[in-house]
Amino acid sequence: MRTLLAALALAFLAASLAFSVARQGAQSDLDTQLDQSLILTARTIESEIERFRALPDVAAEDVRIGAAIANPTDAAAIATANSYLEQITEHTGAAQLFLLDDRGKAIAASNFQTPQSLIGQNYGFRPYFRNALMTGKGRFYAIGVTTGLPGYFLSTRITAGGATGVLVVKVDLTPLQETWANAGLATAIADGDGVIFLTGEPGWLYRPLTPLAAEALARIQAARTYEGISLDAVPPILPAPGALTFREAQGNLGARMHPIAAEGWTLIAAAPLAPGQRTASVWAMGAALLAMLATGLAKIAHQRRQLVQLRLRQNALLESRVEERTRDLAREVQARRQTEAELRAAQEGLIHSEKMAALGRMSAAIVHEISQPLAAMEATLGAAEIGMNPSDSRTQTRIGTARGLVRRMQRTTKHLKTFSRKEQGELTLIDLRHTVENALELVAPRARTAGVLPQIRLPETPLMVRAGAVRVEQVLVNLLLNAFDAVANREDAQISVTALAKDAAVQIIVRDSGAGIAPDDLARVTEPFFSTKVSGEGLGLGLAISQAIVTEFGGGIEIASTLGSGTVITVSLPAANPLQEAAE
Repeated sequence: MRTLLAALALAFLAASLAFSVARQGAQSDLDTQLDQSLILTARTIESEIERFRALPDVAAEDVRIGAAIANPTDAAAIATANSYLEQITEHTGAAQLFLLDDRGKAIAASNFQTPQSLIGQNYGFRPYFRNALMTGKGRFYAIGVTTGLPGYFLSTRITAGGATGVLVVKVDLTPLQETWANAGLATAIADGDGVIFLTGEPGWLYRPLTPLAAEALARIQAARTYEGISLDAVPPILPAPGALTFREAQGNLGARMHPIAAEGWTLIAAAPLAPGQRTASVWAMGAALLAMLATGLAKIAHQRRQLVQLRLRQNALLESRVEERTRDLAREVQARRQTEAELRAAQEGLIHSEKMAALGRMSAAIVHEISQPLAAMEATLGAAEIGMNPSDSRTQTRIGTARGLVRRMQRTTKHLKTFSRKEQGELTLIDLRHTVENALELVAPRARTAGVLPQIRLPETPLMVRAGAVRVEQVLVNLLLNAFDAVANREDAQISVTALAKDAAVQIIVRDSGAGIAPDDLARVTEPFFSTKVSGEGLGLGLAISQAIVTEFGGGIEIASTLGSGTVITVSLPAANPLQEAAE
């Protein structure tokens, strides 16, 4: 029962959807057909009008028309103009061609020999006459007040012999209406006020699309546009603007509109929707049957899937347990591998630390052993230099070179002592501003030699830290000497020293505009005996000693460098609170 209800519901939904989609498709196809029909009809109407649009201008160029305008009381001139207009009408197929004076009175006409002759009638109330006098051209569709026949009036202004007139041609468009009616096409043309004046649907003729406003009715009546038709007495096709569609108001019709901008008209084409609805109903029935069939097949397939799932569920459960156990084993293996890797790394670190410790002990012993012989050698060479013959310059030069090498070895042993021995100096409160100034005084001779005056930026307030003043000066001197070496022989040599307080630390920033440090060397500059100086004068211990000193005071050193732009070294030390220190 439940399956049957579901099948019926699905069939209803499928039928509704198919009917809606098919109806929309049929409506879209109908709209496309109507749009194409509107384009062709609009071109036909425009072509019909264009055939006669230049006729008033051409006829006005004739001297007989000019003579009639200049001498409206001359019977011979009027008779000649009448004959000319009659001939032009016969040759062009126009409905009528007539000439008005400056007050709108017809003084010559192509139908002068018919009982409905326009001669003597006044058409000054017509918009085509007033517009032609004001702008030179006029056009207007209306029912003729004399003949009672509708037509499209095209007018042009004429000036001859100091007199002004208007030449008007009337075009009969009713053949289009007869063609639409014979073909069974619900096609219509509405004027600017929405009144249908040409249509193949007899019930639409001279009816407004929507109720006309009082101002529009008054204007239409004043121009006598639809002579003999009471527009206020006929019902509009649509009760109100936007209230209903053509389908709701005219009995299941679909309609499209197309503007004829040059004339200010609206072209309407309509067609019945019944064929499309019948097609949509067929599609809906087919969709319902397919939905019922699909529901039955789905039910059968669902039952088969249930049987298969029932058989597979046990296998899936067994496989899931096997997979879970496999994952557990994989995690255990991964954990053991990670533990082994960590143990190997720790073992390698311990071995390296032990090697470095042994190297430190060995270097301290070597320094201790060779410091005294080096001192004796330097003293011996000094004594030899003093007691030698002054004329022996070559020997004196060699002794000087030897003494320089001995001094370099002494400097190396001195740095090694400093690096390998952890001094236990007393820490005091110091103002880093004074430390910076003292360090700058120590490197002043080197600054004068290099021709570079460091720029100093110190705050007005004290920068207090707990450290050893002499050892901090040693750090700054090392950094400044490295900066002088970096900017040597550079035209844009600049060195700056900045001290500032940042958060809970005090920073000293040494910046130079030297060649910078390569990225591969930047990570090794603090290693002992590593140097980037090409001259070979550096021992590679300055930054290593500086980092050891700063680390001992609880701070750190950061080095940033861009190859070709310079290096920035930042020394950070914990800031000290003098009041808290005094209280403790």
